Amino acid sequence: MRRVAVGHLSCLVSAADGPPLVLLHGLAGSAREMTMSLPGHRIIAPDQRGHGHSVRRPDDLSREAYVADVVRVVRELAGGGPVALAGQSMGAHTAMLTAARHPELVSRLVMLEGGVGGSTDDYPARLEKWFASWPVPFPSRQAAVEFLDDTSLARAWAADLEQRPDGYWPRFDPDIMAAAIRPVAATAQWADWRRVRAPTLLVRGAESRVPDDEIARMGELRPDAEVVTIPDSGHDAHLDQPAAWRHRLGEFLNR
Repeated sequence: MRRVAVGHLSCLVSAADGPPLVLLHGLAGSAREMTMSLPGHRIIAPDQRGHGHSVRRPDDLSREAYVADVVRVVRELAGGGPVALAGQSMGAHTAMLTAARHPELVSRLVMLEGGVGGSTDDYPARLEKWFASWPVPFPSRQAAVEFLDDTSLARAWAADLEQRPDGYWPRFDPDIMAAAIRPVAATAQWADWRRVRAPTLLVRGAESRVPDDEIARMGELRPDAEVVTIPDSGHDAHLDQPAAWRHRLGEFLNR
C-alpha cells in the first residue's frame, strides 16, 4: 500500500488492478485498520478528516463534509466511479449518505456495524470524556494495548499511535471525535436510507451495537438489502474476524 494525498486527506492505495473498493473506517480509527488484500479489487482507504494522517483539526465536521471527502476521493483516485463503497460504524453511516446523495458514484454499498444514526443519550459527551481519560503519552505501544484491555481494537489503535520524543500519542483529539460523532447521533437519516439504490449488504457482529429494531426497520423499508452476521465478533468485526469479513465482502462484491 502507498500513501497518496488528496487535498487534506491521506489515503492508502493498493497497487492491485481491478475495480476500486473504497473502505471507510469508524470513529477514532484509521485507513490502516481497514486495509486488506481482496483479489480482483483495488483498495482505496482514506484516513477520514480528523483522523490518522489527514487534517487533525478540520473546521468542518458535518456529515456533508465527510460525504464531500468521499466524493473527492472517488473522483481523484477511482476515475470518478462508480465504486464499491464499504464502511464500518461511523464510516458505514458516511458510506450510506454518499450512496444516497451521489448514486452515480456507488455501485455497491456495504455497511459493517452501521445504521441510520440517531441517539437519545449523551453518547458524544461520554465518548469525549473516555478519550480524554487516556493516560497519554503512553510509554510504549504495549502499554496502550494493556490500558485498552488488549482487544483487537486496542491492538489496531496501538499500531497506529504516533511516536513522539515523549512517547506514543493518538492520531486524533477527543473534542474532535465528539464533534465528529455528534451529527451522526443527532438525527436518524431514514430518508437517506430509503433513497439508496445500490445493492446493499448489512454486516453485523454477533454482539452488535446496532439495535435489532433498527436493523429490522431498515429491512422493512428496503427489503432488497441483505443482512449477514459474523460469528464470534463484536462492533469491530473486521478486526475480530478479518478472514470472515473478507469472505463476506468478497462474496457480495464478486457476484
